Amino acid sequence: MVRQLFRLNEIVEKKELAPRIKEIKVYNPRIAAKARAGQFVIVKVGEEGERIPLTIADWDREKGLITIVFQEVGVSTYKLGRLGVGDVITDVVGPLGNPSEIEKFGTVVCVGGGVGIAAIYPMAKELKKAGNRVISIIGARNKDLLIYEEEMRRVSDELRITTDDGSKGRKGFVSDELRDLLNSGLKVDRVIAVGPAIMMKTCADVTRPFNVKTIVSLNSLMLCGMGMCGACRVEVGGKTRFVCVDGPDFDAHQVNFDVLIKRLNAYKAEEQLALKRFLEVKA
Repeated sequence: MVRQLFRLNEIVEKKELAPRIKEIKVYNPRIAAKARAGQFVIVKVGEEGERIPLTIADWDREKGLITIVFQEVGVSTYKLGRLGVGDVITDVVGPLGNPSEIEKFGTVVCVGGGVGIAAIYPMAKELKKAGNRVISIIGARNKDLLIYEEEMRRVSDELRITTDDGSKGRKGFVSDELRDLLNSGLKVDRVIAVGPAIMMKTCADVTRPFNVKTIVSLNSLMLCGMGMCGACRVEVGGKTRFVCVDGPDFDAHQVNFDVLIKRLNAYKAEEQLALKRFLEVKA
């Protein structure tokens, strides 16, 4: 039996999807049994490591595996990226957050940017299973950073690709493609966007004049993941909400993205310094 071969939280598969973007499959039967689209885990590498939230990109209930995709941007993700097959992640807690709303809406546009493509993938897959027509728009800075293209193609009725430099698909942003799609007159019943905060803000600005319900999965700073510390607070509809227990999905037209972006940048200097020191020590 495969369940007897691995230790809890052991990495059983690993591959590089793009430069500094990695996919790992982790053995955790309890999380795999309950995971649903839109949920995430809190991961800690090392006893003194920080807790970082990572979206569950996929799961295999039979094998007890969850799939996590992450980009190496800080000390903790670099530490995670240096683990290999057979290594055990110190802590993996989940599934956390509320599952995405999945039902038959009609025509749904799923927009993914950067690593957010891996996060939108399970949503698109489940929406397709629910009988929706799924049109997906995915984008990255260039073709080398584009991930999950074939995975998204399999779960979409139509797939559109953009790159900032035009090296693949349309030259421009996912929001440009979204705007053209809405301007075409196609009846769109819902838009879901996952990616960098500025990308999600732009998508919300694009859909607002069309009065299309738009959902975003927020990527705020997070510590406990259980609604106790308040680190993941965001402003939605003029009220404070906690991403970990109230989200991560919210009505994009109600989110104060300016506050979110400001909070995401609050510790940039310290994060860059910590990474510089980490890489110097490991060099």
